[in-house]
Amino acid sequence: MQDNDLQYLSLAGVRWELNDIPMTLVDINASSAESERGAVQSQISRTQTSIVPPVAPSVPMSMDTAVAMAARPTDISALSRMIAEFNHPLRAGATNVVLPNIAIKPNGLVIVTDVPSAEDDANGKILSGAVGELLDKMLLAIGMTRENVSIIPLVFWRTPGGRTPSKTELDLARPFVNRALELLSPRVILTLGTLAASEIAGVSLPRGHGSVVSLESGAVCMPIFHPNYLMLKPAAKRDAWNALQIVQNLLKSSNE
Repeated sequence: MQDNDLQYLSLAGVRWELNDIPMTLVDINASSAESERGAVQSQISRTQTSIVPPVAPSVPMSMDTAVAMAARPTDISALSRMIAEFNHPLRAGATNVVLPNIAIKPNGLVIVTDVPSAEDDANGKILSGAVGELLDKMLLAIGMTRENVSIIPLVFWRTPGGRTPSKTELDLARPFVNRALELLSPRVILTLGTLAASEIAGVSLPRGHGSVVSLESGAVCMPIFHPNYLMLKPAAKRDAWNALQIVQNLLKSSNE
């Protein structure tokens, strides 16, 4: 692919522009407030997820409790209800439980991302706002939408200030993440960002970006940059696009 071709990508009638002006975190926060109404409206067409107000845990949760609870559901809907009921320590400071986006017409791809953003916390939907709009463009560029791609956060509650979750916080949520992956049985897992790449694929970014990692489950994993990073570093979209093409080919080959 020539540099001229990388000014924008036109697949499935959608342009995923590569010459976006880099945005600072302050810019993103400022524009988020202005675009909130449009972002909420765009969410209506996506898979609907109930907003579940969190409650503070009455007693500290143990790993044994988390493992036992996650093992009980036999389908993904029941697991989502179990997640909504789980008194994780992060619930106390969150506005909503951010449940997984479950594909209506699954195509074998599952995305694992990191911590819910402030917008995710406010509306109870994972990868919303400007970051979510970019993800949607990335998916459309390879012929996919949220209707056929499930999205699972590593934790289901926003951390205070959006900080990186502690090991204990990650570990308590992990049985639910693992169970979701078991029930969804993806052929390909796409991880977004450094934390998800480390936790799911066992690799670090940027070194492991775009590398195909075989998992014990039989699925393969493709770690890429988080859409938020791509908004800050538009030049990295070239590498992300190359990785997405590999994902597309992996899914095609698994169907043959």
